[in-house]
Amino acid sequence: MTTVDERHGEGARGGEEHRGDVAPGQTGVYGPAVVPLNQSGTALPRLMGSKAANLARAARAGLPVLPGFVIPHQANGDMIALRRAWDELSDGGTRPLVVRSSSPQEDTEESSLAGQFTSVLDVRGWRDFLTAVQTVLNSAHRPDGSTAPMAVLVQPMLSAQVGGVMFGADPVAGRADRMLVSAVRGGPDSLVGGTRSGISYWLSGHGRLLRTESAEDAWTEAAGEPPVVSAPSPVESADRRVEPTDRRHPRSGAGSLLTRAELFRLARLARRVRRVFGGPQDVEFGFDADGRLWLFQSRPITAMAARPGRRARLLGPGPVAETLPEQLAPLEEDLWVAPMARGLAAALDIGGTAPRRLLRSVPTVTTVGGRAAADLRLLGAVPPRHRWLALLNPAPGARRLTAAWRVGRLVSALPGLATDLTADIDRRLAEIPSPGALSGSALAAELRWTRRALVSLHAQEALAGALLHEPPKSRTAAGTALTALADARAQGVPDNQVIATDPVVLALTAPSLHGRGQLPEVALPPAPASAPGTTGGQAPGPVHDARLAIYATAFAGATRTTDHPQATTTTPTTPRPRATTLATARPQATTPTTPQTLLVTALPPREALRLRVRWVQELQVRLVREAARRLGVGAERVSLLRWAELAEVLDGGPLPGDLHERVPRPASPPLPDEFRLADGQVVAAEHDTRRSDGVRGVSAGRAVGTVWDGTGPRPTDAVLVVRTLDPALAPLLPGLTGLVAQTGSPLSHLAVLAREYGLPAVVGAVDAVRRFPPGSRLTVDGTAGDLGPGDAP
Repeated sequence: MTTVDERHGEGARGGEEHRGDVAPGQTGVYGPAVVPLNQSGTALPRLMGSKAANLARAARAGLPVLPGFVIPHQANGDMIALRRAWDELSDGGTRPLVVRSSSPQEDTEESSLAGQFTSVLDVRGWRDFLTAVQTVLNSAHRPDGSTAPMAVLVQPMLSAQVGGVMFGADPVAGRADRMLVSAVRGGPDSLVGGTRSGISYWLSGHGRLLRTESAEDAWTEAAGEPPVVSAPSPVESADRRVEPTDRRHPRSGAGSLLTRAELFRLARLARRVRRVFGGPQDVEFGFDADGRLWLFQSRPITAMAARPGRRARLLGPGPVAETLPEQLAPLEEDLWVAPMARGLAAALDIGGTAPRRLLRSVPTVTTVGGRAAADLRLLGAVPPRHRWLALLNPAPGARRLTAAWRVGRLVSALPGLATDLTADIDRRLAEIPSPGALSGSALAAELRWTRRALVSLHAQEALAGALLHEPPKSRTAAGTALTALADARAQGVPDNQVIATDPVVLALTAPSLHGRGQLPEVALPPAPASAPGTTGGQAPGPVHDARLAIYATAFAGATRTTDHPQATTTTPTTPRPRATTLATARPQATTPTTPQTLLVTALPPREALRLRVRWVQELQVRLVREAARRLGVGAERVSLLRWAELAEVLDGGPLPGDLHERVPRPASPPLPDEFRLADGQVVAAEHDTRRSDGVRGVSAGRAVGTVWDGTGPRPTDAVLVVRTLDPALAPLLPGLTGLVAQTGSPLSHLAVLAREYGLPAVVGAVDAVRRFPPGSRLTVDGTAGDLGPGDAP
């Protein structure tokens, strides 16, 4: 590698030359000491580096590139030739230069290594030039101990009035039909360095302005900060074409930082660069005082966000999050999501809201990263894409007309059907022996019944929600559960026994094979003081409906197992005497009612069905835990099985041989309200991303992790929260979970690197360093530009 001998001082001028001087320590060097940028050999990336090679290629194609020369990698160290080139380019030292890195390992199609190496601006004088060259060469020593091959690119310094970065595609949204321009006063170095956010412009492929986003720190000049001078000065050269001079309009506001004419010229430059290099490029540019546009750098766009297909389904947690809000294990998916999908499909088919062919081929509910999500269009949660065309389409109307006779009869019959189904569910629950008394095949049979029961419950619950009118103040299962919990706590019943005595309390928890559901620690309403037989003005239902409240055999007679790393304790639970049980109840029997049972009796059909869904899910949890106990493995390990595998094991088959190698899914952040999938990646649905708080996503993806400030021990799921996107932070990016900065731009060097690493990143998060202290949990959505509290570790 070339080294510069700083013993050659500034004395050589005019005819004074150091003939034959070679930098010391050079062995095995070859090639000339300097190569002009417009010389054909400069396009060899192996010796000249990718940055210089790309600029040489652009210059030969007639693009507006500043003149300059390159000190190749492993040059012969001829100081006379180097001094002559410096003297000519700097006009005898009167014109400042910029000395830039140009490694063959940067600015490639695979990786940009943006900001990894050093560039030195505003270099004046021979000695300072030698020092700057050595600084650039020293930056080839990377943090991992390796040394990158390094050439040095030298160009005049340009006093840019406005500069910035332009992407020939939108890398954040993954759109090749748009261009993204970010500009600041002065040169682009403050923008790519992440210290200023600039003003962003989205352009069509032909330069039409689509929208603009302003950033407050783009106007630091108004607060007294001088314009930043940061990139290579126009020097007339007879062997290259430049853009014609254009008189610029006064710049008096954020909207006039770049005029429409300048944006059009930038779009034209992007198209020309694309033709030269065969694809969209990441371009650094600047306008000088005369309005001339200059190309400072061009490199491939190395990371484009995933783009969903045109017919990708619109998904979202929607109503299913009320039932399954947490991340699920594989067995939990099969036990709860699959029956829900089948039940909702049956309801949509009965209601005629979707074609049967579509319902058979597209699941209404699926999982993404273990989190349940529904097809929002199938469920009618979002309007159709083309509302007016939907009105002209006769198929939905004909389908609903065909189903109208079913729906008309169903509206009047549905309350009775719901009552019969809940009674059947409760009867079966009461008849099931304790899980410990069941054989393996009986456990499998009961689990099969629960899956069938959930299909019916979900179907009727969906129909009840769509067809039956419930008064705004009607009783809910959650409200009834809160009342029951308050009553139980008032009587001194421990929380670990409340479910056994008042199963309605399960409405306050989510199902989990791992025991994650916890009763709420909130201020609870007092227990009702109404006399037996009164239910808030609503008459109790039939006598057998009183049995909907509590069943003892399935819950009260069960044992509670507490998983602990060192020990497993089994605590028998005993129902309170006041609780009505179903241990001896029969359909024709008359069961004494209590205030608590009457509270549950008053539930409307949909709430009663939803409560039964939760009860059946809890029974599944008890059955699976009993199966895990018999197999001698933990419930968490059993949850890694699929339903077919567990059923085979319960029928006498062996455990899968790879069960011990399976690992739980890594924690995933909550899903966006609306999203699509692109190659398995979650892509938030496009909305107006202009936000008043200035937060902006710059690298697509979603993650949840622990906040880290870059000092001290790094958490395993670190989300780095910093003030600026300083390129010096690049060595910290590998292994991070997310990146948040108070300032920055989607086109800054560190944002480019974040996209290359697939690291969700958000900028413009005001006061983020204070708001998100180290150790706190944070969810980062680099697609939508959202920040929120993370799940508990």
